[in-house]
Amino acid sequence: MSTLITETEVAKRLHVSLASIRRWRLEGRGPAFVKVGALVRYRPEDLDTWLSELPTGGCVQKSPRRYLEVAGG
Repeated sequence: MSTLITETEVAKRLHVSLASIRRWRLEGRGPAFVKVGALVRYRPEDLDTWLSELPTGGCVQKSPRRYLEVAGG
């Protein structure tokens, strides 16, 4: 059984406000959570899974040949 973490701990780990964590939960955009009575708790593995499924930024490097083909060269 894993140790459950608080929403405050999740906010600290992600470097976001507690309000953001709560808003994401209400909007269904945040990590999976567990209700223990009135308390909201998170499983570390659910947080890791959620993070790994988020889209990543950056650009996709295209090969020079493909760029020339697209550009008509």
